[in-house]
This record gives sequence, C-alpha cells and structure tokens, in this order.
Amino acid sequence: MKRIAVISGKGGTGKTIITGALATLAKGDLVFADCDVDAANLELLFEPEIETTEPYRGLQVADIDQDLCIQCGNCEEYCRFGAIRYTDDRFFVDPVKCEGCAVCTLVCPTNATSMKDRESGKIFYSRTDRGPLAHARLEPGSGTTGLLVSEVKKRVNERAGDRDLLIADGPPGIGCPLIATVTGMDAVLIVTEPSTSGLHDLKRVVKVARNFGVDIFVAINKYNLEESVAARIEEYCEDEGIPVVGRIPFDPTVIEAIRSRKPVTEYDCPAADALRAMWERIASALGRE
Repeated sequence: MKRIAVISGKGGTGKTIITGALATLAKGDLVFADCDVDAANLELLFEPEIETTEPYRGLQVADIDQDLCIQCGNCEEYCRFGAIRYTDDRFFVDPVKCEGCAVCTLVCPTNATSMKDRESGKIFYSRTDRGPLAHARLEPGSGTTGLLVSEVKKRVNERAGDRDLLIADGPPGIGCPLIATVTGMDAVLIVTEPSTSGLHDLKRVVKVARNFGVDIFVAINKYNLEESVAARIEEYCEDEGIPVVGRIPFDPTVIEAIRSRKPVTEYDCPAADALRAMWERIASALGRE
C-alpha cells in the first residue's frame, strides 16, 4: 500500500480541501486518516457513518485522596505547573493544568497522591463513499497530540486490508503531530501559499520531512494572489530538487464547495482542473498510472 500525507508548514493553506480533492481523484481501494486531531475536519467533506468509537486516554492526571492527605503542602510547592491549589480547607488538582509529571506522588509523605487515567478524546473509525476513514477528536487543552495521531494511523493499518492507497490529512507545523504523521509514509504533499510566512514555513517543514526519507512534492495554493512570491517558492523548490506538482489558482468556487461541504472536484472550475492535473503528476510519481 502506498501512503501519502498532505501536510503544511502553517495553518490555513487549504490542505484539507486538497486532501478531499485527492480522495475523489485517486483510483483503486482507498483508506483515509485525519491526522490533524487538534482540528479534525476532513469528515465535513465526507459525511462519514461512524462504525466504532473508542475513548482515547493520553497523559494521566494527578488525584489526591482526601482521607490520606495531611495537608503538608508539598504537592502544591513542588508542582511547577500550578495545578494543585488549596481551597475550601483542602488541596485539589486542576486537571486542565496537570501535565502528568507525577512529581506530586514523589513528594507526598502519605502516598495520598496518585496518577489516574483520564479520557482525553475519542477515536473514530467510519465508513465513507470513498473508503474507510480513521479520525479523532482531542479534548480542548489535552496534550499528547502526537500519540493520538499514532493511534489513528494504527487503526488505519489494522483495518486497511489489501487496500492500495492511504491518504492522510496531516497537521500544520513541524511538531510532534507532524512527525507522527510523516512516520511510515512513502510521500508527502506540502501545501503552501504565496506569502513570506508561507515560504518560511515551507522551508522548515521540508527540513523535517527529509529526515524520514519520503518523496516530497509541493503544491502552491492560490498561487496567482502574489505571483512574485510564488516564483520565489518555485525557485527554492528547484534549488532543492523538489517538484512543484500543483499550481492551484484562487477560485471563488472553492468557497462555494466549502460552504456546501463538497470536494471542489465536483465542480467545473479552474481550481478543480489544476487539482486533476496535480494528481496525475503525483500518481505518475507514485507509480499509479
């Protein structure tokens, strides 16, 4: 099975719209993963029918047994995150602030503090018209995003069977979620935009992706909004030996597609034409002609 992740160095470049377009253009038996678990929205384009829902338990959270607590205050003193407070004549843990470091369990003389599992989100496995979709929803303020991405990919690999293509909608940036997404992929499509910040963040995400030995492709979304910067992006990619496989123009039809919760490739418009040409280049590079 070939695996490709659509990623970006910054948010708002249009990678989810492009992922949805690829899903309609790719041939064969497909499976999908929404690895942008902090803001998962690929499901909006597919209207999936959820088959299974699992709780996701990330970092543990501290808990204080009031029957054992002698109110020495060690836990509050040593908690560098300010997660333990004294109020109403007792110490309590704020689960939003607790980072699960467990130092409070080490300094408690009566073993009143312990670490408990907490549900930090949910993992879904769904059915769509184009193939199975693994996705998740992280609770606001919860950590371990990279671990949740790995769990989403695990669900895909467990159930992919003999399907021949995985398309993952990745997160923006270069942190743990991006690293978890790119791990094990054959290729990445980096979506950028013609802006100074877009070029800057493209360079950063290219450096990260190269550590994983994946094929790298670049798509410039809304390239005609600032063609001088788009030219600088193409010059950078040429110097780095990275193929620019897509030059997608700004197209008001894309906004209409988003409002209608449909892939833009269902419309007859310049953006859809550019996306079809882009997929042909990617498919050829992946040996899927």
